Amino acid sequence: MLDFVQQLVSGIALGCVYGLIALGFVLVYKATEVVNFAQGDLMMLGGFFAFTFIGMLGLNYWVGFAGAVICMALFGMLAERLVVRPILGYPQFSIIMATIGLGYFLRSISGMIWGTDDFKIETPFSQGVLRIGSLVLAYDKLSVIAATIILCALLYLFFNRTTLGTAMRASSENMLAAYYMGIPVKRVVSIVWAISAAVATCAGVLLAPITFIHSNVGLVLGLKAFPAAVLGGFGSIPGAVVGGVLIGVIESMAGFYLPQGWKDVAPYIVLLAVLLLKPEGLFGLHVRKKV
Repeated sequence: MLDFVQQLVSGIALGCVYGLIALGFVLVYKATEVVNFAQGDLMMLGGFFAFTFIGMLGLNYWVGFAGAVICMALFGMLAERLVVRPILGYPQFSIIMATIGLGYFLRSISGMIWGTDDFKIETPFSQGVLRIGSLVLAYDKLSVIAATIILCALLYLFFNRTTLGTAMRASSENMLAAYYMGIPVKRVVSIVWAISAAVATCAGVLLAPITFIHSNVGLVLGLKAFPAAVLGGFGSIPGAVVGGVLIGVIESMAGFYLPQGWKDVAPYIVLLAVLLLKPEGLFGLHVRKKV
């Protein structure tokens, strides 16, 4: 039973990281109907920025965390302006290829600047455990879960309690109608990309105590976060987080209880099973087409 609980907590912590990356996928898709396949690489770049500020420059953890988030938010706006906006209106395949190319570019630049070694960020939660009887839970994993809950609550309040958040939701529902109502759609889309990059950076920094940061970590985790977004229902913000947690828990449990090799396969088997029964995902809206 103790092993089950520890694996469950580890899976939830890893799933929270998947969920935050998937959240970036969903935010961009809802605002622009563009699938940003560079989302995982934005997480990787944010992790490297945090490592530079905290590990190399010796800044306080929270100062370095905030600096990385701000830098990546600005980079997200820049990427939208230079890469995505010029080709909006072109076939979706062109935009998808542009984001894939952006991911390759970020991985190459990161390898040139920081090298190909693995890096780890020391956090206030890296050491220490919580003991509940015979149960031992690491603070770093608990901090990831707590930070994800806080971040999701802040995003909920932002989208539902602020004027800018309401404008973003209006733009995601109908961009043309929002434009006619006087909403600066281009600026809203740019801010959505900034938020998406900032959320990805939070995922990268939270991931650092659990695993190492390297130039290909974004590709690996992005390939797991995308199915999490699909599982939750592509376009559903709560679904992205829930899908990420489910993928993380299934992966953790399969790695512990099933033979070697099932850890990487089991989440995709569950994804296919869910999509067969519920093609729109767990939280997606079912659209019945008239014949």
